[in-house]
Amino acid sequence: MPLKTNGMNRAMGAPIIGISTIDDHDAAGMHAPRFSLNQSYAKAVEAAGGIPILIPQIEEAESLRRIYEMLDGILLPGGLDIHPKYYGQEPHPALDPTDLGLDFVETTIIPWALEDDMPVMGICRGEQVLNVVMGGTLIQDIYTQYSTTIDHRESFKRRIRDFLAHDIAIDPDSRLRTLAGEDRIWVNTSHHQAVDRVAPGLRATAWSPDGIVEGVEAPERRFLMAVQCHPEEMWRKHAWARKMFKTFVDTSAEVMQSQAHRRTATVHTVPVMRSA
Repeated sequence: MPLKTNGMNRAMGAPIIGISTIDDHDAAGMHAPRFSLNQSYAKAVEAAGGIPILIPQIEEAESLRRIYEMLDGILLPGGLDIHPKYYGQEPHPALDPTDLGLDFVETTIIPWALEDDMPVMGICRGEQVLNVVMGGTLIQDIYTQYSTTIDHRESFKRRIRDFLAHDIAIDPDSRLRTLAGEDRIWVNTSHHQAVDRVAPGLRATAWSPDGIVEGVEAPERRFLMAVQCHPEEMWRKHAWARKMFKTFVDTSAEVMQSQAHRRTATVHTVPVMRSA
């Protein structure tokens, strides 16, 4: 794990990473709708040297754009199913609940990030929505639309978030292989959808033993990578997951440095209240 550094110095040079949030209708049984996110995503970003910022489900693109312009990188986390209308299909009977607010946020900001070549990292649903926005399609339900003997929800069912359920084979000529340091790694798994047709501009880089796509990337971009597993639950024990977050955050820091003039122009000094 990374060494602790001086908080002030670290924060001054840390990139801001935006993370989208889900619509949690009954968070913690409080019967009050919330925008929420598993803590592990933010903690993984912070451990890698970034400043995580949660993106609420804003309904106006103009307001969302203002948040986007503060960011140096975007993390697309796991979540509910993407509505199949975004990839030209009707809902399958086995489709899980969708989150149209999250769909709007991510399908709005991803094209901006692609246009600006902003670093983007996707996890689970994040891999899927990235593929959809770039023109690919999904398997809406693995268990009814795909032949497999692997339980792709095993880690979730065991309630052990970092349970290593199956291995994945990694393309030797990929950025993921460089980070992993080997051709096969074991991963956790918690999904029932998957990439079907890989989008133009992306290439598959990893596969589970049954052929499900477990990783995609765009090598010509600064950092555009996604995995189907959950490295945010694995970084404490597995070096490849730490490296993935660290490379993502470091690349985002490079973006921050290149856009320092923009930040300087928008920073306002906040007066400090002093006691008499």
